[in-house]
Amino acid sequence: EGSVLRTYIITVFEKDGTKLIDESFEAKDDREARQYGERFLQEKNCSEHTSRVTSSTGKLVHFHR
Repeated sequence: EGSVLRTYIITVFEKDGTKLIDESFEAKDDREARQYGERFLQEKNCSEHTSRVTSSTGKLVHFHR
């Protein structure tokens, strides 16, 4: 298809700030990355944890506290 995938990082934190998850994944754009992040959090039962998805350029795509 020729679309370029971008790298994103999803990070999930404990209440004390400890990182639980810090994983990279690829998506075609910020919208897809946000959707992936929300799905990932539900699958890992981490929806209530503080979490963020950032792009490889440092842009904040999703944040939940």
